[in-house]
Amino acid sequence: METSSERRHFTRVGFAAGAELIQEGNLVHADLIDISLNGILVRTPEQYEFRTDIPCSVQIHLSDDTVIQMQVALVHSGSQCLGFHCTSIDMDSIIHLRRLIEINLNDPSAAERVLAELVRQEKYPYE
Repeated sequence: METSSERRHFTRVGFAAGAELIQEGNLVHADLIDISLNGILVRTPEQYEFRTDIPCSVQIHLSDDTVIQMQVALVHSGSQCLGFHCTSIDMDSIIHLRRLIEINLNDPSAAERVLAELVRQEKYPYE
């Protein structure tokens, strides 16, 4: 049986920040637990309502002028955390996330491995 660590191709980085989740005009603030190019994990807000069949956008403000933006879909919900899969991310956000991975892992080659995996999945999305 395949474990989650065997399935996980993207390096997750623990990062304490706020996340703004927006779905159909409804804004929910949540605390980020970790982030990767594949998605985010947030602490379950006290009140929220997300539909799994409708896209959601997330913004993570790293500074006043630096924001990571992703289109995500809710794939896991529990009393402790919500997991969102990244369905789309712009190039500027990829660059910011790559730098975030480098800084937090203190390993520049980790970010290169993550980007190589992203490129591989884009070429062969059905593997």
